[in-house]
Amino acid sequence: MLSFVTRRLLSSIPVVLAVLALCFLLVRIAPGSPFATERALDPRTKAMLEEKFGLSGSLAEQLVRYGGNVLRGDLGDSLKFRGRTVAEIIGQSLPRSLLLGSISFSLALGLGVPLGAWAAAHYGRKTDSFLNSVALLTLSTPTFVLAPVSVLVFAFGLKLLPPAGWGTLSQLVLPAICLAIPFIGVCARLTRGGLLETLGSDFIRTARAKGVTETKLVYLHALRPAVLPLVAYAGPLAANILTGSLVIEEVFAVPGIGQFFVNGVINRDVFLVSGVVLVYCLLLLLFNLIADWLTALLDPRIRAAS
Repeated sequence: MLSFVTRRLLSSIPVVLAVLALCFLLVRIAPGSPFATERALDPRTKAMLEEKFGLSGSLAEQLVRYGGNVLRGDLGDSLKFRGRTVAEIIGQSLPRSLLLGSISFSLALGLGVPLGAWAAAHYGRKTDSFLNSVALLTLSTPTFVLAPVSVLVFAFGLKLLPPAGWGTLSQLVLPAICLAIPFIGVCARLTRGGLLETLGSDFIRTARAKGVTETKLVYLHALRPAVLPLVAYAGPLAANILTGSLVIEEVFAVPGIGQFFVNGVINRDVFLVSGVVLVYCLLLLLFNLIADWLTALLDPRIRAAS
């Protein structure tokens, strides 16, 4: 397992560097300037600003200069939020996004797995059809539709929850649920499919012949091998929830990393956008590595191969 983790970490280095370089170049060649104002900027002033922030010279020179700074741990200063470094912005906003994402991740697994197991235990019945339809509906509903509708219904219509903001538990409810709902359906369908496949295995038929009840068969014998596809999906799921919070944070005014990312793209803040993308890339690789490690831990065949 140690060699497996080491190989994955070493192979991740060129991926991170390639993503960072591509993001930096895309922002720099995009139309617009991070120094643009309502009035036309004097060319000499613009050249001085580019020199000050290390954006002078060719794109290759800028990229090499920025890459060297990143390797030294310097993500640069924000061009939009003057006086603040990118590391400072990420350090203050990332914990909020992680808190929102962790709650949504827990909801997705905590509700999706039992619903999928319940549907598999009632395969072919009305309960299975109903839960399967609900799962399809949830995963087919995009967050940019679900979030505004939830605000209209629960905040302005029923007046049960605040429409936006951050700082209280009630302000976390709507964004966390809206972010989790599409992934609840995915987790439910993966659990249901894995359980149905496992319930047809020989060891399940043997246990059923010994008189084990269907409830024990599902939850005690079949659930662990059945959740392997879900565990493998847990890494991308965590990354999808984190990146999916971009829309949720905008709708619910959550001061997370997603809001700064959107503002950075709009204002061509190359250092802020590149820093956020770097964090997202590292988190995605970390989540996938943890998911692969858990899969190997649950499946001895994978552990032996690694």
